[in-house]
This record gives sequence, C-alpha cells and structure tokens, in this order.
Amino acid sequence: MKRLLAVIKVKGIQFIITTSFTLVTVLVMLFVGVMLYGKFAQTAEQNAYLHTQQILEQVKYNLDSYLNGMTQIFELVDDKIRRSKGLTADKLSEQLETIVETRKDIVSIAVFTRDGTLLSTTPSKVLRRNTRLTEQSWFQKAIEDPTNLSFSLPHIQNLFKGEYTWVVSMSREILLHGPDGEIHAVLLVDVNFKEIDDLCQSVGLGKKGYVYIIDLVGNIVYHPQQQLIYAGLKNENRSLPLKHSYGSYVEETQDETRLITIKTIDQLGWKIIGVSYMDEIVTTKNEISRFIFWLLIFVIVIVLFVLHYLSAKISRPIKLLEQSMEKVEQGDFSESEPIRGSHEVEQLSLRFHLMVAKVRELMHQIIREQEAKRKSELEVLQAQINPHFLYNTLNSVVRMVGNGKNEDVITTITSLSKLFRISLSRGKNIITVREELEHVRHYLIIQKMRYKQKFEYEIVVEDEDEMLNCLTLKLLLQPIVENAIYHGIEHLADPGRIRIYVALIEGKVLLQVSDNGLGMSPDVLAQVKAGFYKSEEGSGVGIQNVQERIRLTFGEEYGLEIASEQEEGTVVRVWIPRQVAEERERL
Repeated sequence: MKRLLAVIKVKGIQFIITTSFTLVTVLVMLFVGVMLYGKFAQTAEQNAYLHTQQILEQVKYNLDSYLNGMTQIFELVDDKIRRSKGLTADKLSEQLETIVETRKDIVSIAVFTRDGTLLSTTPSKVLRRNTRLTEQSWFQKAIEDPTNLSFSLPHIQNLFKGEYTWVVSMSREILLHGPDGEIHAVLLVDVNFKEIDDLCQSVGLGKKGYVYIIDLVGNIVYHPQQQLIYAGLKNENRSLPLKHSYGSYVEETQDETRLITIKTIDQLGWKIIGVSYMDEIVTTKNEISRFIFWLLIFVIVIVLFVLHYLSAKISRPIKLLEQSMEKVEQGDFSESEPIRGSHEVEQLSLRFHLMVAKVRELMHQIIREQEAKRKSELEVLQAQINPHFLYNTLNSVVRMVGNGKNEDVITTITSLSKLFRISLSRGKNIITVREELEHVRHYLIIQKMRYKQKFEYEIVVEDEDEMLNCLTLKLLLQPIVENAIYHGIEHLADPGRIRIYVALIEGKVLLQVSDNGLGMSPDVLAQVKAGFYKSEEGSGVGIQNVQERIRLTFGEEYGLEIASEQEEGTVVRVWIPRQVAEERERL
C-alpha cells in the first residue's frame, strides 16, 4: 500500500513537472506572440500616424491656399478703395460689386469710421441698431493693430438687416482720402464660413475620426460637432494641442485611446487637430490572436510528449523539496537537511533553505515593528480625544456663557468641532498639510480663548499651492504646539508668540514650530532628544512618540530636530518626505 502511494505521488510530481514546463513553454510562446503582435501594431500605428499627418498636411495646404486667396481679395479691395477718389465713386462701387458677385463666398464688404459710423457697404444693406459694432472683436483688433490683417472666429453676421450668415470677418485699418484730408477707417470683409466648413468636412479619418480647428488661445474655430460643444453636451480636451504646434500624440481616456495629430496654419496660428481612434488603426488584431491560440495548442501537444519523459528523472528530489515546503506551509520554519540530487535541484534546495531562514528573520522583525506600531497607534487614538483638554475647553465655554461672550462661545465651539473632525479624519492616519495646519489652527484658537489672549500665533506657508497638498502624518504639530504653550509660554510674564512655518527644503517638507517661551536647560533638552523626558501635562502624545511615528512610517532619515535656549525659546523642526495627494492616490 505504501509503495502504491509512493508511485501515485511520483506520478503526481511528474504531472506537476510536465505541467510546469508546459506553462513555461506557453509563456515563452505568449511572449513571442505578444512581441510579434506589438511589432505589427507598432508598424500599423506608424503607418496610421503618417497617413493622418499626410491628410492633415493636405487640409493645411487647402486652408492656407484659401486663406491666402481671401487675403489677396482683401488687399485688392483695400487697393481699390485707396486708388478711388471717394467711397461714393461709381467706378469703385462697380468694382466692389463685381468682386462680390464673382466670389460667392464673400458675404459683404463694409467700411466704418473709427467711431463706428458706416461709410459704405457692398452689397447695399441697412445697418441694424444696437449692434455694438465698436465692441466686436474684429473692430477692436483692427484699431489695436492697424498694420496687420486680423481674422475673427466664426460668428453670425448680425450687422445688417436681412440674412444672418455664419462668417469669418477680415478687418484692418485703412486710410481714406477725403476733401478734408486723410480719414482713418476700418475695412471689413465678411467671408462665408461654409467654404472652410466644406474643406474640413470632406476629410475622413476612419469611421469615427474627425478634424477640428482652434485658434491661438484654444477657442474652437471649426468642429464637426460644434453645436454639441456649444450646448455643453460634448467636451474637447484642448490642453494637449495648446502645448504643441506639430506632431502626433496618444491621448488615453477612460473609454478609449485616441491619436491626436496637430498641424499649425502659419499665417493665423490656427491649429488643425486630427482625431483618430486607435481601435480602428489595428484591424487584424483578432486574426493574430486566433493564430497565436492555435499555435499554442500545437506547441502544448508536442511539449506534453517530450516533457513527460524528462520529468520522471527529476520528480523524486522535487518531491522531497515539496515535503520541505509543506512543513513551511504548516508553520514549521525549523532548519532541515539540504536535498541531494541533480545540480539544479540542489541549488533550488539551497536557495529555498536560505529563503526560509530569511523569512524566519523577517517574521521576527515584523513582529517587533508591529508591536511598536500598534503601541504608537494606540497612543495616537488616545490622544485624539483628550478628556483633560476637553474638560478645560468646556469649562472655559461655561465661563464665557456666564460672562455673555456669545461670539467667543461660538468661535470656541466651532473650533472644537472642527478640531475633532480633523482628528478623526474618517479613520485615516495620513492627511494633507492643509488639514494638519487647519487642525493646529483650531487648537490654537481654543487655547488662545482659554488663556485670554496670552499669546499670539502665526502660520506661514511657502508656495501654498504645492505645500498644502503634500501629505503628512496626523497629529504631528498639535503635541509640539501643546508643549510650547504648557512648558514655554504659560509661565511667561509677557505675551508669548508661536510661529508655525512650512516650506519645501532640498526635496523634504519642513514643518517648524518656534516659540519665545522659557526654553529648556541643556539637561532637559538632552533628555527630550533621548526620549527619557516625560511630561506630566499635555495630550499624552509626546515628542518621542511623534519621532517614532515619523520614522516608522517614512524611515530613519526623517524625524525631529529640537533646538532650545533658556529665556530665548524653542524651535522644533519636523522633517517628512514630499508626497503630494494626487501622487499617493496613483500609487
């Protein structure tokens, strides 16, 4: 019976070895398949990048040609007006009407004085009232930069009565020759935006891809779903195109991955952005997956036959190694004899026993660290609700109520509630510097009420946008401030001062608490630094506890620095690593 069981175990080991080698082979084939697939996908993506860039280059060329044509038309109109003896000349009117009739994309040509008075329009139209003409962007740009031709964003032409057309306005200041001398005026040429719209709509980037245009500051000039964007039903991320003028970039969202290709129209600074969808670029992914699947099946069948023979030779020593592992699994980490066998099995056995020894050592170390950590966490939990502090605060509130100081009562109760809310922090031990400073600020408000304005405090934060979002352990500053009040300022004859300073120094976050209290003698300072000094008052969260919590969480290179001099005051510096809230969430 025992022999039968041994044979069964050996067969089981052979099966395990065969399966293991088969898995290794399959993993290798998967690796090769993934590499081939990745290479193919990379080539397809590169071709897609090139194709998209070529399409956008053609769009850029067409828009450049069209805008150059419109610029030439504007210059032609400007030249005709300059050469004319007056805006009312019949020849000039005929020439302008000919230009408008021959170019169907020109909606209107108009000339205004600098105060917004209409001098001439072709074709003849009636100017609407209350158009606020001088406040429109095209008019202001012409006045502000009279030498350059400006192009406006697409808008509804609402200057004249009649048809309201979607146009792009070209404008520039010009000089007119009148009977009283030269007159500064503004020439406006409205171009039908449909021509630009048609140029962009004819571009196809797959089934879902599209092209849109933005100006220098990110305003949308053209978008195939422009109405949805204006209605707030669709949003286009324009931060990436604003950073770059040319090139292709991959943008990943929660739902899909898109290829963003950017070209810039040099004349206006407008940016043409092509959006392609990566799931349309690689179209043969399923075919490659099926090929790799059937290849793996074939390889597994061959490997099963080959490895069945090889596994029998090495199964016995591996079984012994398995028995050693079962002892470890059951919690027996005692030393055992190394297993003899093939070179590979002996090396594996040696490494296994070294690993067990290391695990045994680490377990003892973890037990010691966990005991220290649990002790520190218990002390922090006890410090979160200090009966002595709560009793004194509520007693002060009662006195304030008796004296009719309702505003002080409201301030104290509000600060007390916020103090305990931050102390609890929903069970979190790591909070932001903003929350830690808010906690200590409310603590100072309460103590200031209790001690009847015996001290002043100041909280200074360098580079608030960055520092306030850094992470820190909870309840680091309050024990230090509490010590400053009880042991430094309470016994002063003159008003005291507490200053809290936060800054980033050499990649580390500095939280510094300084006071002008009585200070400490060298002997007391040495005891505090060594962790021997115990305060009879306070929250129960001493300096040594803060030191241990910091080093247990962040490492030995962080912690406290204490400097004190009698009759001068005390400075406590808390050093912690720089960790931003967003970075920790990603980790």
